[in-house]
Amino acid sequence: MQTWPVQDAKARFSEFLDACIAEGPQMVTKRGTEAAVLVPVEVWRRMQAASKPSLKQLLLSDAGRGDLVLPARGQARRRNVQKME
Repeated sequence: MQTWPVQDAKARFSEFLDACIAEGPQMVTKRGTEAAVLVPVEVWRRMQAASKPSLKQLLLSDAGRGDLVLPARGQARRRNVQKME
């Protein structure tokens, strides 16, 4: 992965973008510290898809399953509603 100081990435953005498309992710540094990465859109989409479970995976997983706590019958509290006339 090539590293670009932020001022070079800004000044030579077309070259920066071309390098990303041709060579893969490009690191951007700010004052010598890693700040960001430019990645090709295919890589981004693959990362996005991998980070989110599908609806099917969510429905089949045990992550959302648990005990549903319901109040005992007749113990639910209701708000008092006053009629305005």
